[in-house]
Amino acid sequence: MVDDFSVLKNPIFATALNDLDELLAQSGKAFLLGAGCGKCAGLPLTAELTTKSLSSPLLDATTKNILTVIQKQFAGSPAANIEDYLSELVDLVAIAERRTSRGATSNTAALGGVSYTAQQLKDGVDQIKQAMAETIDQSVAMETHWNFVKAVHRPLRPGRGGAERPVDYLVLNYDTLIENALALEKLRYADGMSGGNSAWWDINAFHSDGLAARVLKLHGSIDWSEIFDDSLPRRISRKLTLPGVSDRRVMIWPASTKYRETQRDPYAQLIGLARGILRPNAGSQTVLTICGYSFGDSHINIEIDRALRESGGELTVVVFTYDETPSGDLKKWHDDKAITEQVRIYARKGFFHSSIVEKTTSDLPWWKFENITRLLGGER
Repeated sequence: MVDDFSVLKNPIFATALNDLDELLAQSGKAFLLGAGCGKCAGLPLTAELTTKSLSSPLLDATTKNILTVIQKQFAGSPAANIEDYLSELVDLVAIAERRTSRGATSNTAALGGVSYTAQQLKDGVDQIKQAMAETIDQSVAMETHWNFVKAVHRPLRPGRGGAERPVDYLVLNYDTLIENALALEKLRYADGMSGGNSAWWDINAFHSDGLAARVLKLHGSIDWSEIFDDSLPRRISRKLTLPGVSDRRVMIWPASTKYRETQRDPYAQLIGLARGILRPNAGSQTVLTICGYSFGDSHINIEIDRALRESGGELTVVVFTYDETPSGDLKKWHDDKAITEQVRIYARKGFFHSSIVEKTTSDLPWWKFENITRLLGGER
C-alpha cells in the first residue's frame, strides 16, 4: 500500500522538504544508508538476520556452543543481535592471539568454563560471517533502490546537467543493492574494486575521473573475500575453484567490532575517505542525508559528531528517522547551539531544525526509505 503524503502539506513540513530540495541542488551530496533501507527490498532486519544466522547449518558444534554462551552473557538485553555476538567473539580472538604471540603459557581464551584456541575462535568468526552472508545473499526486489538512485542523480535545476562532484554513498549494509542500482542506471561508480566479475582492491579507483558516484562499504560486503593471505579484499565468484585456495573468508565487519581488522586496510582507507567527504573545502557545502539508520554504531556517530564540529559549518546533516522525536545523539546535536543549525531532523512525529520545532500526533511517512525515494524524486 502506497502511503498518503497529505500530512506533509502542513506548511512547516512542506517548507522543510522544499528547503531540502534547495540544499541538495546547490551542495555536494552524500548518503549514509543503514539496515532499514533494505527492508523494502526483502532483506532481513537485524532481528531476523540474527535468528536465521544462528540456525544456519554452516555453524559447527563448537561454534554453536560458543554462541550459546555468548547469548547467555547478553541475557536481559532486548537489543543484542548477531553483530554483538560476533563482536564479542572477535574480541576473544584478539585475546587468544595476543597471548599466543607473546608466548604465554595460557594461550587460549576462556568462555563458559571452556578454553578455546585462537584457531577455534577464528573458525567460529568465519562460520558466522559466512552464515550472515548466505542469509543476506538472496533474491531481492530492486525497484525502490533503482528509483532511489534515479531520484538522487536526476538534475535538480532546469538545464543543469549532472553534479560536478560524484554522489557519495556511505553504506553500512553488507548487501550490494546500491552498486546494482547504479549499474542498472548506467552510472559510472567506484567501490574500491578494479576489474570485472573478479576484481581486486584498488584505492585509486575512488579518485578516477568522470565518476557519478562513489560507494564506500564501511562495514564490508558479502561479495568481498579475503584469500591468498591478503588482508585486502577480492571479488571472486564463489563458483570459481582456485588452485591452492581452500579458505575464502567473507570480509564484513560488524558495527562494534574492536578487532584488528577494523584498524587495517581497507577499512582504515574507507574511514579516511569518509572523513574527507564529511569535511568539504571552504565554500563547498556538503549535505549528508541519513536514511534507515538507528544510530546504534558508536564509531559512526563519533565520526559524524566530529565532522559537524570540524567542517567549519560546511556540512549539513539531514536525518530521516523512525524516532518520534530526537533522542540520543540526535537530541544532543539538536540541543547544541554550536551545531544545531547544521542538523535537520525529519522525525516520525515532527520536524526539528534549530529553533523550528513542529510536532504532530500523526505519523509522518517520510521516515520510510521507499517514501524518501518518492520525495527525492519530486513527489509531493
